[in-house]
Amino acid sequence: MTALKEFLTTLLKGIVVGLGAITPGLSGSVLLVIFGLYHKALNAISTIFKNFKKNLLFLIPLAMGIGTGMLMFSKIAQFFLTNFEMQTRFTFLGLVVGTIPLFIREVTKEKKSDGKKFPKRYIFLILGATAFGLTLSYMGGVGFKEISNPNILQAVVLGLVVAASYIIPGVDSAVILNYFGMYKMWLSVADLDNLLQLDFFLKIALPTAVGLAIGVLLISSIINLLLKRYYTITFSVIFGLFISIIPKLLNESCVLGLNGKTAISLALMVIGFCLSFFLSDLENNLKKLKIKK
Repeated sequence: MTALKEFLTTLLKGIVVGLGAITPGLSGSVLLVIFGLYHKALNAISTIFKNFKKNLLFLIPLAMGIGTGMLMFSKIAQFFLTNFEMQTRFTFLGLVVGTIPLFIREVTKEKKSDGKKFPKRYIFLILGATAFGLTLSYMGGVGFKEISNPNILQAVVLGLVVAASYIIPGVDSAVILNYFGMYKMWLSVADLDNLLQLDFFLKIALPTAVGLAIGVLLISSIINLLLKRYYTITFSVIFGLFISIIPKLLNESCVLGLNGKTAISLALMVIGFCLSFFLSDLENNLKKLKIKK
């Protein structure tokens, strides 16, 4: 029963993570961090052959969940962003901001364990990564022309970019794909109706899956190695990239006023913040609830 419960829990979390890869301003890897799956996923992928059965039992429900989430939310996310954009974006803002304490704990924990103060040079590293991420996120308006008739190579590149967005928190796949003119192509891959067409599946979906698999294996191995050797430096850069996506979550449609729309948006932001804050330290928070009971 415990194994089944763990499988279903990972599957459900993966479904929500799938939302991140298809929603502008959000990152699949950020949701992996929120659900406490980031380190576990990196380690499982980069060491998949060392403990094959254990890693596979974790990665299968996660991959199934992410794939299901992408297919489920591709239309749902677009519906809410089209009809309730301000409320949806404020919800995402709350979810992301609620994760900041988790990143702070991760960035500082290595130095705290050694009984040392957090060096100021890492703060400059975080700020530098934030500035780089902001520059990257606002280059969408000067990108390439939208690809209308993609080839196999472009489909593989699409998979590689999406893989990066899942593994590097703060790298928004929607922004990068918009820059390279591939965002609409990615939405088409996440559309079940297209996947059922053999020509589309062989020409676009399959090469994208190949690029995604290569990217996940390659980038996760690199990040995992960097975290083992240069933990604080690597997580400082990741934290900076993460911070850089926050301003992009809101746009010109998110104008506050004295109305019900604003009240609902702010309420959803608070709910999103509380949810991600609770989930970011789930184990300790559950222990606290048990103690109170």
